[in-house]
Amino acid sequence: MRKKYIFELTDKVRDYECDLQGVVNNSNYQHYMEHTRHEFLESLGENFGAMHEQGIDAFVARVDIRFKNSLRSGDRYISCLNAYKKGVKLVCEQDIYRESDGVLAATGVVESVIVAHGKLTKGEYFDEMLKKIKPSET
Repeated sequence: MRKKYIFELTDKVRDYECDLQGVVNNSNYQHYMEHTRHEFLESLGENFGAMHEQGIDAFVARVDIRFKNSLRSGDRYISCLNAYKKGVKLVCEQDIYRESDGVLAATGVVESVIVAHGKLTKGEYFDEMLKKIKPSET
C-alpha cells in the first residue's frame, strides 16, 4: 500500500524517453520529478515565470534518485510528492509508481533553495507557499 502524498500527477512514458534497452533513460526520471514539482507549485497558485519577474528564483540544490524498477514506453505512471521545509531548503520526497500494478519505479529526494534579488534567503517564500496546502493534504 502506498503512503499518503500531498500531490500526485499521472502521465505516460513517451517512446523517445527510452534508451536502447527499451526502458526509460535514467535522466528522464529527474524530468518527471521536476515536472511534478512545477505542477505542484501551479496547484498552489505559484508560477516560476512570475516568481522570476519578481526577482525570486527557486534553484535545485541537491538531487538523490534511487532507481527501483524500469518503466517502458507506453507505461502510465503516477508521480507523487510530499514537501516540507528543513532549514532554508524545501525538501521534496518524490516517488514514481507504474500505474498498472503500483510497482515503485523510482524514489527521490530533491532539495531546493530560494534566491531573492541575487541573495540566498532563509526560505520564507517556502513557508508561505506551504501554508497554502489544504489541511487534509498534510
